Amino acid sequence: MATEKCFAKGSPVPGPVPKGQLRLYSMRFCPFAQRTRLALNAKGIKYDTININLKEKPEWFLEKNPLGLVPALETSAGEVIYESSITCEYLDEAYPEKKLLPSSPFGKAQQRMLLEHFSKVIPYFYKIPLARRTGVDVSTQEVELKEKFAKLNEHLEKKKTKFFEGDTITMIDYMMWPFFERIEVLELKHCLDHTPELKKWTEHMLEDPAVKATMFNMDTHKAFYKSVAEGKPDYDLGL
Repeated sequence: MATEKCFAKGSPVPGPVPKGQLRLYSMRFCPFAQRTRLALNAKGIKYDTININLKEKPEWFLEKNPLGLVPALETSAGEVIYESSITCEYLDEAYPEKKLLPSSPFGKAQQRMLLEHFSKVIPYFYKIPLARRTGVDVSTQEVELKEKFAKLNEHLEKKKTKFFEGDTITMIDYMMWPFFERIEVLELKHCLDHTPELKKWTEHMLEDPAVKATMFNMDTHKAFYKSVAEGKPDYDLGL
């Protein structure tokens, strides 16, 4: 698309997806949408992006995805796929040239199980900063988060590998990364102090081309989160 600025309520319906291409419905700062952008970039898939104003969603977007969430993918055949893990699995099957998921059913199941464990970690990235902003004591929640990080650290210790399922990046690493990219701006970095392998993993992730291509610097993240905290998320920040 010609602009990265988000489409809001009342925006015109975008034209059809060109033949042989993909369209990603996204929001520039959404960690879930970043999962799909990571997979697209890692696999070298050509796509265009339409960013959505998540507070004032266009009516036509709700017709494409009744949940009203990003990410969503649309094919030139008008097929729409949504939910971050589902879009990423779809991409791995539809574009098999560079696989990010294991080929064996058990290998795939292992990644899904690990992702299920990680899904229990994600709420802490939201509820601790929110509680802290409202003056609530977050020490108990931080202890719980540290325990969950310790479990991830154990997994890496047992594997003795750079990444969660080997010495090369696979899908599970991309599914986790967006939340760790934001760990400093959310003031949760100290929760990694006793997880050396997990810390090393974050350093290895920063060297990956797809991560570099999709990430924002700390100042940009801070400015966006400040706008969220003030109740006026600036989806077009910096554009």
